[in-house]
Amino acid sequence: MASTASDQDATPDAQPSWIDRLPAGVRPYARLARLDRPAGSWLLFWPCAWGVALADGLVADWALIVWFGIGSLAMRAAGCVWNDIIDRDLDAQVERTRARPIASGAISVKKAFAFAVALSLVGLFVVLQLRPLAQLVAVASLALVAAYPFMKRLTWWPQAWLGLTFNWGALVGFVAVADPAPAMGLLYAGGVAWTLGYDTIYALQDIEDDAMAGIKSSARALGPRARPGVAAFYAAAVALWGAALWQAGGDPLAVAALVPVALHFAWQVAALRDTSPANALRLFRANRAAGALVFAACAVVGLSALR
Repeated sequence: MASTASDQDATPDAQPSWIDRLPAGVRPYARLARLDRPAGSWLLFWPCAWGVALADGLVADWALIVWFGIGSLAMRAAGCVWNDIIDRDLDAQVERTRARPIASGAISVKKAFAFAVALSLVGLFVVLQLRPLAQLVAVASLALVAAYPFMKRLTWWPQAWLGLTFNWGALVGFVAVADPAPAMGLLYAGGVAWTLGYDTIYALQDIEDDAMAGIKSSARALGPRARPGVAAFYAAAVALWGAALWQAGGDPLAVAALVPVALHFAWQVAALRDTSPANALRLFRANRAAGALVFAACAVVGLSALR
């Protein structure tokens, strides 16, 4: 599809994509679910996969990876719909989000809510495939999901709440295979620190509009210290993941599996000298690869004879 000057000037939520080839009545729902922007689904999926891998479930329980993939797509979409319902007035004040279907009036709140319920039913079907303990842990995340859209009004650190929410899958994935263990908690805590890093980068896109709209974020709280702040969050993530791998593998050499992701984070921090919206979005999206590298580290330890 050829782009025009107006296309290039469009906000990210209104840029041309494969969604434009869908029937007119379907397009707003596909945009509402962010189907053309899968980074969020990957960031929700990877912690689930980490938990399965670290609990040594990649062979015996490989089907869980498929189920968590389906669940991540559905629940990330449902979360986006819920977030857009709550944030519709704020979204209309921010350039990047003003074209979102609810904020722009393309979908009514009533229809959006029905769509969220339908997506949540898909997530429920996935949860029913898990063993009872994992089902209970999964359902416990709903309180975090429901509260997240309000955090940007209540705290300068909504990214921390997002971290608690988006990485909950590490707990679910682990207990879907094995009983709770210290490695599980450390894996989750590392994920929270990771999210603080990548979502601070993401928030740099909107820092000026957020200030005018009164929206709080870690990027605004850190201000000129955003880059060292991201570096600190990433360092904490690697340290916590290292402790998780050590706990699970029983050997200090297990920590070496995190060298690739540590180098990846070092590259992100170096590249963050440029805090322009385009570069911030590029670095944010690079965390799909970071999640895959952590998954590889968990798989190495989970499948090794170190256990």
